[in-house]
Amino acid sequence: MTELTRRDTKLVQYLNEAYGKEKELETALQAHIEMTTRAPYRKRLQQHLTETKRHARELERRIKRLGGVPEVVTLPGPEALSQGASAAVGLGSRALAAARAPLQAIRGTGEQEKMLKNAKSEYADEHDEIATYSAIEVLANALGDIDTSKLARAIRREEERMAGFLQRLIPALTKAVAQEEVPARERAAAKRASSKSTSSKRAKRTSKKAASTKRAGTKRASAKGTSAKRTTTAAKATTAKSRSKAKAASRTAAKKAKATAKASTSARTRGRVKATAKRSAAKAGAR
Repeated sequence: MTELTRRDTKLVQYLNEAYGKEKELETALQAHIEMTTRAPYRKRLQQHLTETKRHARELERRIKRLGGVPEVVTLPGPEALSQGASAAVGLGSRALAAARAPLQAIRGTGEQEKMLKNAKSEYADEHDEIATYSAIEVLANALGDIDTSKLARAIRREEERMAGFLQRLIPALTKAVAQEEVPARERAAAKRASSKSTSSKRAKRTSKKAASTKRAGTKRASAKGTSAKRTTTAAKATTAKSRSKAKAASRTAAKKAKATAKASTSARTRGRVKATAKRSAAKAGAR
């Protein structure tokens, strides 16, 4: 077998880690499906089991194309990672995966809590895989392996969709646990206490809002009062100015009338003087 380059050795290392995780989850998902009674949850697990098996096959083909041997790997070292670990290691890892499933049966005290704990484990596993495939995608891009990059990106997106489903499911399962395992009387008392607390907080917020509104109203009223005062002052100033102009105009008109009257009187006086002078001249000529 041709010896792998350091580039391909590193790629095979990462791909084998992902391959081992997919094979481990096949066993766990099969066990979870058997324990799941919620139809939508069970259906989604079955779909994801199909995806998980396909992921393992795609990883296996990619590892072989790079010259490596697909295997569940737990031992460090380039040779073990690229050529595959020993059969004992593979069997041990698969045994660990198989052992995880029966342990779910003793989780919690009720059916809903068992499903909740399974969903939490699956959610953690999905994020572990998302991190793994993100690292593979970046590594492949850095090493110029476009095919590995595309494969990692496609698988990561499916893992993200499954994680999103579980994120929405966990709150619903948690509420179901509360309904199944906590008596209705205790839940009702807790709800009343929570409602009182919420009402108190809401009342405080309303009071603060009312106080804020009142302060804002006072500020607006004050601003309006100030504006009204300014308007009144301006009006008074305008009125005083108008009165001053009117008085000045009146005085000017009086002066003009007086000057006109004076000029008229002066003209009449000059006329009388001329007439008297003419009469005196006429008398003197008669003599």
